[in-house]
Amino acid sequence: MGKGLGDSKINKQMKILLLDTSFSAKPIYDALVNMGGEVFVLGGNPKDFLAKTVTNYINVDYSKIDQVRTEIQQYGINYIVPGGNDLSYKVCSELNTDSQYANIDTVENYEIINDKSKFRNFATRHKLQVPAIIERDDISNHLPVIFKPVDAYSGHGMTVLDSCGKNEVQAAMEIASQSSKSGKYIIEEFVSGQLYSHSAFISNGEIDIDFIVKEYCFVNSYAVDTSHVVYDFDQTLLERIRQDITKMVKALNLVDGLMHTQFIQRGDTFWLIEITRRCPGDLYSKLIELSTGFPYAEFYARPFIAEPSCAFEQSLNTTHIVRHTATLREGGVFNALNFQNSANVVKYVPLALAGDKIQPAPQGRVGIIFTHSKSESEMNHLVDCIKNGQLYTVN
Repeated sequence: MGKGLGDSKINKQMKILLLDTSFSAKPIYDALVNMGGEVFVLGGNPKDFLAKTVTNYINVDYSKIDQVRTEIQQYGINYIVPGGNDLSYKVCSELNTDSQYANIDTVENYEIINDKSKFRNFATRHKLQVPAIIERDDISNHLPVIFKPVDAYSGHGMTVLDSCGKNEVQAAMEIASQSSKSGKYIIEEFVSGQLYSHSAFISNGEIDIDFIVKEYCFVNSYAVDTSHVVYDFDQTLLERIRQDITKMVKALNLVDGLMHTQFIQRGDTFWLIEITRRCPGDLYSKLIELSTGFPYAEFYARPFIAEPSCAFEQSLNTTHIVRHTATLREGGVFNALNFQNSANVVKYVPLALAGDKIQPAPQGRVGIIFTHSKSESEMNHLVDCIKNGQLYTVN
């Protein structure tokens, strides 16, 4: 079905730097440790999970690139690995100006992929299926529209308008620009449909293996909180998505590694919404691994330490796992999760302690729940329970 694990181990004398200390980076860290070498983690928050739990922690804010370069030189780092956020990958790109590190995209390619305005312009030139950009003075002809910061994520700063009153437009502009590091935003047609993600591992310009995940935004309209792998996605539509992703890979001459895409599907049509090359957050890697048996975090990490692709000989599982991020719609003090319906919880990762004040979603999170269902219908019932707020309450 694709390419996968091999028996090779990297040189034990090699030193690897992971630019992320969050809980979502733990599977990446574990994969790197298992493949050999000496692994360091770097980040500016000593309270983060990896910062508290590993020996080789470097307390440096990785947005301060000159300081990161100093640490790399001091520790004799051979490889750098981005974690699960856009800034981490951006810093790795900026550190790799002389292409001395394995399979890190150029700064130019990073910006084309991650800056929504540049990506939409690139996609339009190359005839990729994306929502259309709308000019401000043409909003009335394309309602509804959505305002988006060009460089934010998880729904921050987004506003959908069904009308184009002057005050409404001005407010949407201000929200989007204030949520953008660059102060820039785009306006595009609002497309409705089902949200999915497509995770593909690229080697020599081609897709080796990929996965489709169905995603839901139950608490916040623009932040995924529930998801599961789809095993019977329409193959004709999947091939068209693969063609667009491969077209982009070849046009930009992208290095080997992950291409993670969110898209909206309606009927036989789809729109690419966002693409990234860093590992998705909230333990997405564990969702794939628990559902299929595929070692997602290892495959993500391998290209960055110059490990070649090799055949994945095992058959993939089709286990019905739901990943759910427990959040609060309005925020408040967390005490406990009180389950109202039964669920086979196979893994729970707590992100808050009793007594913690939790911000409204998506800023605050209580924990991540992985459940196992015996059948697709049982899984769909569980998703409905989550949607209707019937699985648990938080107090």
